[in-house]
Amino acid sequence: MDQEKIREGVKLILEGIGEDPQREGLLETPDRIARMYEEIAGGMYEDAGVHLSKRFHVDNNEMVVEKDITFYSLCEHHMLPFYGKVHVAYVPDGTVVGLSKIARTVEVFARRLQLQERLTAQIADAFMEHLNPQGVMVMIEAEHLCMTMRGIKKPGAQTVTVTTRGVFENNEKLQNTFYRMIGR
Repeated sequence: MDQEKIREGVKLILEGIGEDPQREGLLETPDRIARMYEEIAGGMYEDAGVHLSKRFHVDNNEMVVEKDITFYSLCEHHMLPFYGKVHVAYVPDGTVVGLSKIARTVEVFARRLQLQERLTAQIADAFMEHLNPQGVMVMIEAEHLCMTMRGIKKPGAQTVTVTTRGVFENNEKLQNTFYRMIGR
């Protein structure tokens, strides 16, 4: 990540909105924002497969659900945050991952410039590619600040996206079990 370019870009934005980048309260702002972007966009340089490679063998293949995983991401259209909850279910095929690895996988993709629809699919596809389960289902419920603080200005509006892969596709009974388990 090019910290200097980010700092220079922030200075240009400050000047563009009529601020003085040399004002006392803004002197360190370009550096703070550069460090912030390294943190909140750092998923661009991570591989989800690393988190999903640590597996444990299991004797049964019952559905595993991790729900209410809080995430924060940046909308690629306005570079404003969107945030909410991710719910992931998968049906193992002999192996499972540690529960923290599910949340870490979510973070890899959330910490990029994103579209919620793409984020949902990327999480599901990473599970299918790296864990090889019988199937996976991912649901994201999020509020987008581009709809809350600008444009239409509708705070509280939730966007919901769902992606199914493998045994979850076209299996309404399995999908309904997932919805019941997450309380929807």
